[in-house]
Amino acid sequence: MKAVSAEEMTFWDHLDDLRKRVFYSLIFVGIASILLFIYIPDLFDRIILAPCHSDFIFYRWLATLSHVVPMMPDFFLARFDVNLINVNLATQFMTHMSLSFWLAVVLSFPFIIYQIWLFVRPGLYVHERKNIGWAFLFGNFMFFLGVVVSYFLVFPLTLRFLATYELSREVKNFISLDSYIDNFTMMCFVMGIVFELPLLAMLLSKLGILNRAFFHKFRKHALVVIMILAAVITPTGDPFTLMVVFLPIYLLWELSALLVKPAPKDMS
Repeated sequence: MKAVSAEEMTFWDHLDDLRKRVFYSLIFVGIASILLFIYIPDLFDRIILAPCHSDFIFYRWLATLSHVVPMMPDFFLARFDVNLINVNLATQFMTHMSLSFWLAVVLSFPFIIYQIWLFVRPGLYVHERKNIGWAFLFGNFMFFLGVVVSYFLVFPLTLRFLATYELSREVKNFISLDSYIDNFTMMCFVMGIVFELPLLAMLLSKLGILNRAFFHKFRKHALVVIMILAAVITPTGDPFTLMVVFLPIYLLWELSALLVKPAPKDMS
């Protein structure tokens, strides 16, 4: 039996509940956006623009390693500063608005997922709800871990590579504010979603769509694809920097393989 209310919900009841969940989510994101709009000017230089300068914690860590690890390049010992420019009159205000909204969406992610859970909950059996609590916590942890990895590792390396890349010495890089913010928010959000892959793999496994044989079969292909992706992201061709980006993404693959069900031939 389904553990729902005594009266079965009609289509219109579901539609009304969906409308309520969407409304609550929008209100939460709206309030978070207003609060962030107030505090972003104080956080902008210290956090959002921190990867633009050599004293960013990840750059300093790599520079320190350069003195003790032979394979580390001298790339991270060089002075690095990105001076952003604004060429449109309204860009700074619109950036303030859009950044407040997207950061609010990121910070509201647990609340939005919880509202989705409340919407689908009445349609689930009791045994289907048992593992939802830890899956909710695991999903949120992985999302924010992806955002942290993007902020401290993937985005700084990408920024440092692209900001210093020269097709010709006659062409100088002048990076606009909106270009920087668009890449910053997109990369953080996308990495947060990418880090949900282990949870997605586990859910597909529960539905019988995916098992461990898939990961064994395509592991070599995944290694090549991840290595190429890491090579694109990293600013240098040295092995150490390549592995700094490669390992987190590859560990996602292995974690996904660990969470899915074994292949039928392995369960004998």
